[in-house]
Amino acid sequence: MSRIAVLSATASAALLIGWPLISAVRAADYGQMGQTFPIIEADLLTTIETKLRTLEANGGIERLQREMQEQAVASVRRPKRVDGMTPAITKREWLFDPSIVTEDDIVDAKGNLIAARGTRVNPLDMVQLHQALVFIDGDNAAELAWAVKTWSDARAKIIFVSGSPFDAMKPWQRRFYFDQGGTLTGKFGIRHTPAVVSAAGANLKISEFPLPPAPVAPAGGGKIS
Repeated sequence: MSRIAVLSATASAALLIGWPLISAVRAADYGQMGQTFPIIEADLLTTIETKLRTLEANGGIERLQREMQEQAVASVRRPKRVDGMTPAITKREWLFDPSIVTEDDIVDAKGNLIAARGTRVNPLDMVQLHQALVFIDGDNAAELAWAVKTWSDARAKIIFVSGSPFDAMKPWQRRFYFDQGGTLTGKFGIRHTPAVVSAAGANLKISEFPLPPAPVAPAGGGKIS
């Protein structure tokens, strides 16, 4: 029998017998190809425990806890500024319809149907906006002063998009708020400050308008005649 015939017969036999024969051929020992090293797997829990004990011994855990507390306090006192907000340079005004379409039936505590699924509901039909929402850059002294002098605490809520509401409360003796994550400005489409949101019938009126430039003192500090 020729060599080709032998190989062909061997292959046919392997297919008939199945994969075990092929696996056995592949598992043949070809000898050591180079220097080998043992596989060492570190115990992860032991490593973590060792690091924690080291931190505890040198006061590292207390330091980390203190740093985390300081970071938490700092983030509350001065939240992350709303991205993309700039001072208004031209007046812009538009209406915003706050209506929503219900995705499910809305019922009261007793199970009475308030609004069926698919109903268009305008919150202003039930609750009126009695205070304006005034959005400002709290780090801009001119915007902050304008908002406080123009809008009393009863007439408006002053909402920062940047700065620290807590630091401003004491000197101005009034409450300030912050648009966390730009939720409100994003919903209303506000991109510039100062901006005012006020009631306008079944809609909300949104206005962005620039402040007049601050007067420039003459050189030398003299008075303008």
